[in-house]
Amino acid sequence: MKILFIASLGFLSLIQAPLSFADNANGKNLYSQRCAMCHGVDLKASGPLANKSNPPTPDLTASFFKQRLKEYPGVIVSSIILRPNGDLIPRTLKENGVKLPPHAWTVKDFRDLNQYMSGVISRGR
Repeated sequence: MKILFIASLGFLSLIQAPLSFADNANGKNLYSQRCAMCHGVDLKASGPLANKSNPPTPDLTASFFKQRLKEYPGVIVSSIILRPNGDLIPRTLKENGVKLPPHAWTVKDFRDLNQYMSGVISRGR
């Protein structure tokens, strides 16, 4: 029940206010600092740690992920909140000597990151 509640909050954070209120620069900054090391700056699983996790980092611009995003617009936010692969991210960082400081995520951060990533994915860069 707690997981469903948290996932609902993540999704609601996206629809609470129009995405036009999202700060794309903040989203890009969050992505660059917290996601690009695995997903790459292009979201194509081209980061230096992309192939150092098991399973390997997915290409977020691939058609299967675009379809998933279309069917479930909250997939980006829920992936951050719920970590469907358990400790995959912290374990991969630790095994590769990457120290990533904790981040106190806000609804605004989720909205900004979602807008930035969705925009890059939809452009297919």
